[in-house]
Amino acid sequence: MSQRLDREYEQLRVSGLHAFYGESHILHGIDLVVNRGELVTLLGRNGAGRSTTLKAIMNMVGRRTGSIMINGEETMSCAPHHIARLGVGYCPEHRGIFSALSVQENLTLPPVVRSGGMGLEEIYTMFPNLYERRFSQGTKLSGGEQQMLAMARILRTGANMLLLDEITEGLAPVIVEKLGEVLIKLKDKGLTIVLVEQNFHFAAPLADRHYVVEHGQIVEEIGADELSAKQSVLDRYLGV
Repeated sequence: MSQRLDREYEQLRVSGLHAFYGESHILHGIDLVVNRGELVTLLGRNGAGRSTTLKAIMNMVGRRTGSIMINGEETMSCAPHHIARLGVGYCPEHRGIFSALSVQENLTLPPVVRSGGMGLEEIYTMFPNLYERRFSQGTKLSGGEQQMLAMARILRTGANMLLLDEITEGLAPVIVEKLGEVLIKLKDKGLTIVLVEQNFHFAAPLADRHYVVEHGQIVEEIGADELSAKQSVLDRYLGV
């Protein structure tokens, strides 16, 4: 009975995941679980395999083996657009906004793939900067505004599990603080978030759990209440 209930709370289960780019073997048996409403981080140094893990969940790598269960459904044979319809929204490190389109056009162009997506009014309340720049082209936005737009666009689609890749990289501290506030609001709304993040001090107060990735493997799982006790692990793998 307990195991069945655990599975009902799981939104994502990755088991024995290997991923390849051509002949390069990047992931070496990733195992992780993310429950509904959790914010979980993938921590590690550059090149550890964190971003590849997100891409592999979306079936955006060359070859994969293992198992990826989303909402209890095996997705290893699913195309990326089918995975999106399961409620998964992917925000890549390069953001991928349409630079020639306005903010509002960027928000309204992507299709809504499932019910429950945020309306424009709710988006603009969460991201007031985007409301002020709603008629500005993507090329005229700051890096922080581009990142907000990339996240907002996903929220419009109806995604309830967000895969966010290095959303604070290169951004001013005031913008980083704003993004942290947004993640807290999204978590309060019940969304599930998997966050790849280099900035441990940004991620630490937000997350329920942390997975430490090294050489394409999970080497440690750390709960929010274990951070002090696991400081030696953080020093070894993250240098924090």
